[in-house]
Amino acid sequence: MHDKLFRQTIDAVTEAADHALTLWAGGKTLVQRWEKTPGEIVCDADMDVNAMLKSALFDLAPDAGWLSEETADSAHRLGTDRVWVVDPIDGTRDYLRGRPGWAVSVALIEAGLPRFGILAAPARNELWIAQAGRGATRNGKMLMASTRDTLPGARVPADTLPKADRDLTTVVKPNSIALRMAMVAADEADLLATIRWGNEWDIAAAALIAQEAGAAVSDALGRPLGFNRANPTAFGILCCAPGIHGAAVERLEPRAREILGRE
Repeated sequence: MHDKLFRQTIDAVTEAADHALTLWAGGKTLVQRWEKTPGEIVCDADMDVNAMLKSALFDLAPDAGWLSEETADSAHRLGTDRVWVVDPIDGTRDYLRGRPGWAVSVALIEAGLPRFGILAAPARNELWIAQAGRGATRNGKMLMASTRDTLPGARVPADTLPKADRDLTTVVKPNSIALRMAMVAADEADLLATIRWGNEWDIAAAALIAQEAGAAVSDALGRPLGFNRANPTAFGILCCAPGIHGAAVERLEPRAREILGRE
């Protein structure tokens, strides 16, 4: 049953991503844009893809709950055995700038954990998929995460680094946080870390992809992630080679606790 649903979900996500690519038109976006809140940009493509996915995924699993960046949240999902967690376009800023660092992100959550996750990044010709216990692939090729065991020199997808982290090495940074996590899964980065509140829809699919490739994934304090929570957020995300997870938590924890202490 899961295998059939998995294949059908991949088809639905791919179709929605192809629609987003058509609107993107090789970097010349054919969409309207506006701010949901100050500094938070959304566009027609976000809404179109959200509607396509909601219709298609509900057809596949009508009993499942729904959690999406572009849909008002409902407590109904908390009473369901499984829930779709969706970011119609993760990396909207890159999408609108005509840059390829965006992806359609879909995960199916069961009992608080991702059962499968899909990232479709058509502007990069990439399809990332993972099923719990069965590994992760990009374009059909099995992924193996970074095996780095020392933090200094670790590759981080970032434009710049704080002074305290300049012993790390920057690599290209897509706007999509899901794609940055996927870079760790593909051994194209060693570490992705944030110390701010984030949303489940940003990370659910990529968390499974990274874990199935062998990466360590936690919140900024090193705690395991859970999904379909009443407040669907996590404090920070840490996705890295297992061998540097402890050192990364040790470095991040004082900053994270300082931020939490001010809230």
